[in-house]
Amino acid sequence: MKYVILQGDGMPDHKLPELGNKTPLETANTPNLDYIAKRAETFGMAKTIPGGLPPGSDVGNLAVLGYDPTVYYTGRSPLEAASIGVELFPGDVTLRCNLVTLGKEDENTIMADYSAGHITTEEATELINAVKNELDEEGMIFHPGISYRHLLVWSGGNKDVTTTPPHDISGKSIDPHMPAGAGSEKLIKLIIKSREVLKDHPVNKKRVERGENPATSIWLWGQGTAPKMPTLEELYGITGSVISAVDLVKGIGHYAKMNVIDVPGATGYLDTNYEGKVDYAIESLNSCDLTMIHIESTDETGHVGKAELKVQAVEDFDKRVVGRVLEKIKAFKNYRILVMSDHPTPIDIRTHTSDPVPFAILDSSDDSVRNEGHVYTEDSASNSETFIDDGWKLMGMLLNKK
Repeated sequence: MKYVILQGDGMPDHKLPELGNKTPLETANTPNLDYIAKRAETFGMAKTIPGGLPPGSDVGNLAVLGYDPTVYYTGRSPLEAASIGVELFPGDVTLRCNLVTLGKEDENTIMADYSAGHITTEEATELINAVKNELDEEGMIFHPGISYRHLLVWSGGNKDVTTTPPHDISGKSIDPHMPAGAGSEKLIKLIIKSREVLKDHPVNKKRVERGENPATSIWLWGQGTAPKMPTLEELYGITGSVISAVDLVKGIGHYAKMNVIDVPGATGYLDTNYEGKVDYAIESLNSCDLTMIHIESTDETGHVGKAELKVQAVEDFDKRVVGRVLEKIKAFKNYRILVMSDHPTPIDIRTHTSDPVPFAILDSSDDSVRNEGHVYTEDSASNSETFIDDGWKLMGMLLNKK
């Protein structure tokens, strides 16, 4: 038996006036998702974000891969550290370091763009290395990542410092959301100093000339310490692979001892190599039991706040990922597919929520229509009356280990 998880990050949404009071899932043309919903062995809603934990992709993706977040979650950035090969020692606290664009509005400094225009990795590496050269000091070391996502390791730091995800404050004043708590003055100093480093950098000058957002500051958030996790094989008795353009998801894969596969052209946005992700994933099933394909564009377009872009992302996910998987997985006679999201990222608030997400489990042994009248949407899944309160248990259901 082969297992596939198709994870449309942040795909569920709210009903939007600009879409005729429909969600992007309700608006988009999704024949492949609907095919799975109608034939699913189990179709309904699941809560991936336990009460008391932040509704982030870190918590949500742990749940998607079958890890109870209340047991294994220690923060976002340690997972990203694992992905880029940064070894953490006892006492190390890591923080996510975004390259962001700050702006001015009514004398307030605001978070104009949490991703600096989805800056390319090549440009971002040059900028974060400039920050590193100027601001690295004993106990505070920067590490380049991918696109706008980078890392700071704070040796002997305070893991309980308070920070705010930049995508939570898009268009808002940053002042009330600067780091707070013991040691936060060190983080604030780095944020402020980074603005001088980046201010006149040639990369930013070229971005402005092209009409793109410059990276005018770093933003530190998502602190944590290295988790202690069993491998996927230890937990479920299976081997696996994971495909994503996001360091966070790759980091979970590293801790789970999955095969973390890099796909050429995988960007984490609308221009990602969807077909390549599917092809590499299906090929990996020749040497492992399970693969997860993580798609980030459905989340990023939610943060951008443009409904038409999220509809496009959903349709790309349906056609170029789900449809392609349904065709290529036939090479394996026996398979089970789980389609779900880690959390919603509603357009109207441009950040994550803890609301439940639709899910569907398809088994190749029975392709008959079981859920007549259902489609893969938030309302349809809710109307199925199946609700999984602990979303991380879906992995056991996928593996028939209920």
